[in-house]
Amino acid sequence: MARFDSGRICLDLVATGAQESERLGSAEELGRWLLGAGLVPSGTPLAGLDAEWPARFVELRCCIAQLIHAELGAPAEGASAALDRINALAAAPPPGVRAIRGADGGLVRSLCRAPECGALLAVVARDAVDLLTDPEARARLRQCEGDNCQLLYLDTSRGRRRRWCSSEVCGNRERVARHRRRVAAL
Repeated sequence: MARFDSGRICLDLVATGAQESERLGSAEELGRWLLGAGLVPSGTPLAGLDAEWPARFVELRCCIAQLIHAELGAPAEGASAALDRINALAAAPPPGVRAIRGADGGLVRSLCRAPECGALLAVVARDAVDLLTDPEARARLRQCEGDNCQLLYLDTSRGRRRRWCSSEVCGNRERVARHRRRVAAL
């Protein structure tokens, strides 16, 4: 599963719902996302991962998206309930981490025990709280200006003038469309 790197784990979760098809529709898809997003280290057994986990992550994704869109000026209907849910999830303890020696002798990150759903949700919810309560980070929050693109990202460009989630995808589409309009106007 390709993963959009928005600059924050909470925005990466929101990006899983920005496509036409559900990207967290099964335990297997969620497991791949958890590994790809770095929420669990490679090789971590996800023994407790069951059919309930995707629904819980989708619920958190919807709450984060609703709250962020309200912060960006969209109608705030339901944002208060979304904030309450995010705060409730953020209150749970995150998974314990430790450093262990890897196969090559270097230190690698490991979890103290198999991750629980609530602990992983807490990590993402805390990231959303951190993002939305940090004025500097919140000021960098953007929605892609590409046609029909709903992706959110942090603008870390030097001049803070980034317009698209990806210059290669949405930016290129915009440049092609602009070129076509110029050619058609001739």
